[in-house]
Amino acid sequence: MYGIILAGGSGSRLWPLSRELCPKQLLKLDGENSLLQSTFKRLCRFIDPENIISITNIKHANDVKFQLSKVCGNSVVLSEPIAKNTAPAIAASIEYFKQMKDENEVVIIVPSDHLIKDLEKFENTVKTGLKAAEEGKIVTFGIQPTYPETGYGYIKTKSENDGIFDVDCFVEKPDLKTAQKYLLEGNYFWNSGIFMAKVSTLLKEFAHYQKEIFENLSKLNYKESITIKYGVFEDMPSISFDYAIMEKSNKIVLCKLQSDWSDLGSWQSLYDVTEKDSNGNVLEGNAIVEDVKNSFIYTDKKIVAAIGLENVILVNTEDAVLACKADYSQQVKNVFEKLKKDDDKAHLIHKTVFRPWGWYTCLAVGEGYLTKVICVSPKQKLSIQSHNHRSEHWVVLEGHAKVVLNDKDYLLEAGQSIDIPVQAKHSLQNPYEEELKIIEVQKGDYISEDDIIRYEDIYGRV
Repeated sequence: MYGIILAGGSGSRLWPLSRELCPKQLLKLDGENSLLQSTFKRLCRFIDPENIISITNIKHANDVKFQLSKVCGNSVVLSEPIAKNTAPAIAASIEYFKQMKDENEVVIIVPSDHLIKDLEKFENTVKTGLKAAEEGKIVTFGIQPTYPETGYGYIKTKSENDGIFDVDCFVEKPDLKTAQKYLLEGNYFWNSGIFMAKVSTLLKEFAHYQKEIFENLSKLNYKESITIKYGVFEDMPSISFDYAIMEKSNKIVLCKLQSDWSDLGSWQSLYDVTEKDSNGNVLEGNAIVEDVKNSFIYTDKKIVAAIGLENVILVNTEDAVLACKADYSQQVKNVFEKLKKDDDKAHLIHKTVFRPWGWYTCLAVGEGYLTKVICVSPKQKLSIQSHNHRSEHWVVLEGHAKVVLNDKDYLLEAGQSIDIPVQAKHSLQNPYEEELKIIEVQKGDYISEDDIIRYEDIYGRV
């Protein structure tokens, strides 16, 4: 069996903790592993690690590779050069298995941001659906509704045989009255977004229902390079796998998911799966509460005091505060989209960003400039890199810096500085025992994290 992890997405409903460049699948929301790492380890229970690939947007690729390297060594990560929804991503991924493995094998396709704790029951569910997949069916995994949820799509089923249901139709996210009706009727399931089928089955369905996507697959040559060229993806329509294949194919069956499941699609869903105190509260960080009930309060640094509240979500990060009634948590996406439309960086990135080598905090940004504090942990170093659109000026605040600039080494101490010209190969390194902190001032006609060309990197991000 093969596995595909869909590791894109922005996690907009978990703003301000989740940002476009640090989405929820990369966050540790339940334990020591990120949701992405937990997803990979879950698949490894019944799939060899070398038969699991991940596909993500190019802006997340380095973080995905680094996180997976911590749980499995080297893993294949495909990068979408442009976001085109799940159908092109899945098509490009199954084409990899056709070219590099065996198209007659079954592949399971899973999102990277689901929370599943009962791993044994999840594995048993996959085994239940495996026979149907081997017989040429496309198996979707459905969740029996426990309440009238309006934030999920539904699947209406017909007859059932040995745990496999025939599918009547897919249904869009309903209003509350319709969701209550679905709950009472009992033959509707939440759509989990988890699918399983033979590689060859999926390719035939793409050829039949999505010729524009299928024809572009022939332009991919994974034996030559696992890089997906921009032109290949640019020519594909932006469409979800549900719309493209699942709602059209006559090969769809449903297997009821036996395990627990949450897509952590909102603050309310995160509250639902988190252990609560005697007042029904989830308190994360330095929160002081009085007469507060059934609420979720998160703060990363500052003290948050709450009095006389009930059924609220209160999330405080370094640069943003979210406050809403719990039953309005699905609408947080609207705030995210407004920030994005207004080009407010609060949708894109946290003020403080953690990296394998340490962290940086943005202090000021304007037209053609950006100022950061950068902290490099002991014995760590940034990649050897260059920038096509910006120069940098570094001033050491604390510790000692080793700077590699155009193949020459410079040792700097507190108070000393150095200029990094445009296109110069350079690296900031800390081979010492104490932390290194510097001020970095970037100047140029294009200031962005994607203006990086990496030549060497100890974290595998080249």
